[in-house]
Amino acid sequence: MSSRSIEIASTKFAASEPRDSAPTTWLSRIVPDNLLLLVARLGIAAVFFQSGRTKVEGFLTIKSSTYDLFANEYALPLIPSDWAARMATGAEHLFPVLLVLGLFTRASAFALLGMTTVIEVFVYPDAWPTHLSWAGLLLPLVARGGGTWSLDALRRGWSLSR
Repeated sequence: MSSRSIEIASTKFAASEPRDSAPTTWLSRIVPDNLLLLVARLGIAAVFFQSGRTKVEGFLTIKSSTYDLFANEYALPLIPSDWAARMATGAEHLFPVLLVLGLFTRASAFALLGMTTVIEVFVYPDAWPTHLSWAGLLLPLVARGGGTWSLDALRRGWSLSR
């Protein structure tokens, strides 16, 4: 009897590796983690960048309707509505660009996760399925960073070679 088998009542059961263990599945060999992180970066960046573009006209001129939206519909309790409009609009433009580049990925994803939390708690609490899907894309980026297909990885390589 090998060390990887068990005998119970004269019936021999061979121990085996789990069929779906991540490192050994054919799908994990075809779809590397770096591709999943890239797709997460691009997917969530598109959501927030498109939202940011609806708040401006031209390059970055905030629309008056954006200020009205923050003053009347969003009405965050802790900061003035004009500050919130500027900060949210800036964040929805800056952090998605950084995510696409894979630059400061963890910090950018964490900032957008914080923004998602504020939206969920104070603005649209019934939209939790949408916000949960955003968090599902952001959390791996916070935990693992942008992967090797990012400027963060390139930056790490440069700092290690110095």
